[in-house]
Amino acid sequence: MFASSALEIDAVDLTPRADCSDCAYRNTLLTTGSCQPGDCCVVAESGRQIDRFFKAHPAFATSYTQDPFWERRAIAAQYLPTNHLRPLLTDPDEAVRRVLAYRVPLEWLLELRQDSDREVRVTVADRLPEHQLELMADDYDYLVRTYVAKRLPKGRLFRLVADPDNEVRRTVAERIPSVSLGLMAHDKEVVIRRIVAQRMDVDDLTLMSQDSDWTVRYEVALRAEPDLLKRMLEDSDEEVRLVAEQRLVTLALETNQNES
Repeated sequence: MFASSALEIDAVDLTPRADCSDCAYRNTLLTTGSCQPGDCCVVAESGRQIDRFFKAHPAFATSYTQDPFWERRAIAAQYLPTNHLRPLLTDPDEAVRRVLAYRVPLEWLLELRQDSDREVRVTVADRLPEHQLELMADDYDYLVRTYVAKRLPKGRLFRLVADPDNEVRRTVAERIPSVSLGLMAHDKEVVIRRIVAQRMDVDDLTLMSQDSDWTVRYEVALRAEPDLLKRMLEDSDEEVRLVAEQRLVTLALETNQNES
């Protein structure tokens, strides 16, 4: 057996370190300690080191908008003045364009609304002014349309009530004005019809009282007025009948208390 002292192994430092001999800053920043190999370096292929470099020297970012290394361009884009961002709108790497989607002025965003990268388009949908959001309502990706549904003015949501994606329609059901919920009363998804039953105007609940799913009818019974509740005492499901009966009793007691 080896003594434990013989097993001492020095930790290997795997930190990327650039060769400073050919660096453009070897006689300036390096000599003054303004950059440091392995820690604050624009040459090393290390996102952490590159970010520290531009954080310390943001003015140098303009020199790296056409750099062959995508991560260097993407990090530089975070520090560029706004008037230097436009050429990067068509950068071949999506990581660069994602930075642009967060940073460009609102009036430039429409130039990215058909970007091939979903994350870019999601950011655009999250930032676009409300009056321009409908331009993205037909995006082929459900996540982008979900962001549109979350931000679109409520009075314009009707165009998404028949969206092919369940998450988009659920967002619509949670936000659309109650007077328009009838458009979703026959949605194919039970969870969406339950939301409709929870939000629909009480006077319109008859539309949902014959729903094929008992949980939807249960939601109706929780909110229905006495006339509808009496009809629901004959519901095919015991749970629905029970809640209808209990609510009729509760409403009757409340009426008596108010009259006394």
